[in-house]
Amino acid sequence: EMAAGPVLLVLLAAGAVLSARDPLLNICMDAKHHKSKPGPEGKLHDQCSPWKDNACCTANTSSEAHKDESNLYNFNWNHCGVMPPKCKHHFIQDTCLYECSPNLGPWIDQADSNWRRERILHVPLCQEDCEQWWEDCRDAVTCKENWHKGWNWATGRNRCPWGSMCRPFSEVFPRPKDLCEKIWSHSYKYTTARRGSGRCIQMWFDPAQGNPNVVVAKYYSWKKRSSPAGMEDVAPESDQAVCALPWSVLVLLPLALVLL
Repeated sequence: EMAAGPVLLVLLAAGAVLSARDPLLNICMDAKHHKSKPGPEGKLHDQCSPWKDNACCTANTSSEAHKDESNLYNFNWNHCGVMPPKCKHHFIQDTCLYECSPNLGPWIDQADSNWRRERILHVPLCQEDCEQWWEDCRDAVTCKENWHKGWNWATGRNRCPWGSMCRPFSEVFPRPKDLCEKIWSHSYKYTTARRGSGRCIQMWFDPAQGNPNVVVAKYYSWKKRSSPAGMEDVAPESDQAVCALPWSVLVLLPLALVLL
């Protein structure tokens, strides 16, 4: 039986190769405004600036993300009156994450729309990010639970469908989970994982501390390879090669791949 040290070094080296070639890491989805490959952008605007060192969005996209009359999707935040600034702040950040992040690969899915080939599905959002979003938007007003579809686009901008009523977010989305999961057709998944845990995607982060979503993408990419059916919290698949390793190496294997 090999000693744990040499085996771990072999695993780390193998993991580095896998990480370098991993198709789920450091990629941009095939959507309306995304670049084909992530890269540095010197002048990303305001709330999108945390991604400037490695972004899937252009400077122009980041600027448009902050406008009430944005040309990105002709979407009107103020469809039931003016959205409070503290609430809009979260929707701008949500847009920046979607347009700019190169760390959403494990959750990219096929899209069934004519304006994008790919979308994100069930991105595990950190508990604090989701709950603060809900808290700051509870007094905002909307007429729809799912903002992806069902609008009246007759004027070229989204308007409430005929017969719908404008109601406070707190009624349309009774819990933070309802807001984060339902508003964009389950693009996000509410989690109890905390910021900095390495197990959830942060919409907000301080770029001076590095991008915390890099390690999260690596962890879930490894999980997807190990358990493609739903990325459940399970140990690596038990094939003969893995079973032959000492238990001490097996315990460290997920950590080794995540830390690369």
